[in-house]
Amino acid sequence: MNKRKAVGAVLLGVAGLLYGVSPIDLIPDVLAPLGLGDDAVAIVGAAIGAWRLWSSAKRKPTDRG
Repeated sequence: MNKRKAVGAVLLGVAGLLYGVSPIDLIPDVLAPLGLGDDAVAIVGAAIGAWRLWSSAKRKPTDRG
């Protein structure tokens, strides 16, 4: 397992969750659909990125694809 990618995946996931629960946003939650939408996009994007990093970290260096 590539420890560097695994740590990156964990940090990316934590960053996404922190952004989602943080009161400081790009678009405030007062603008209900847009404010909640940017939180959802950030959390889902971080989850997808973390999943891809984590799955590539588990692969052996000889695996392709």
